[in-house]
This record gives sequence, structure tokens and C-alpha cells, in this order.
Amino acid sequence: MSDKPVPGSYIDTQGMGGPADPNYKPKGKQEFKPAIVKPRRLFTDTYVKELKILLNEVLDEREGKFNYTSYFDTEKFKHYVGDEEPPYDKTNMDTGEKES
Repeated sequence: MSDKPVPGSYIDTQGMGGPADPNYKPKGKQEFKPAIVKPRRLFTDTYVKELKILLNEVLDEREGKFNYTSYFDTEKFKHYVGDEEPPYDKTNMDTGEKES
């Protein structure tokens, strides 16, 4: 009895490329497009949006222009589970007037 394994009973990692085509001829140097790199940021897009809203609300309050419902007033944005959240558009939710 031989100690040699039977072909097909093990994984052949040396021949994983498959059979090569003997008639294949490369057609010159292959050019590669440069990779597109998307920069990673510390904050997510949603977090950035909320920070911008918060900063603008703080500046409006400081300048005395804060006459609308705050985005962070969660009582005004209550909704049922299956429904969409009411939109925030700097509208005075009590009177329906648009902030100028």
C-alpha cells in the first residue's frame, strides 16, 4: 500500500489556475484604469446633516431669528411606525409660515 493520496481526494492548490490555452498570445501591454478612491470621513452623511441643522439653529437663536420649530423638538415630529417622519423645512409648524 502506498502513502501517496489519490488524486481528487485532496485540494490541489498548485494547479488552481486551470488548464492554460497554448494558443493564447497577449496583444501588447495591458493598460489599467486608475482606481477611484472615495475619501472616508469621520461622520456619516446623516450626522453631518444634523450638525448643520443644529449649528444653523444655534446661530438663528443667537441672532433672534429663531421663530420656527426646532428639528430637535421630537414632540413635533412624532409619527406612527409605518408612516414617514414629517419633513423638516424650517417652517413654523404652528402657523405654517416659511422662515425667511
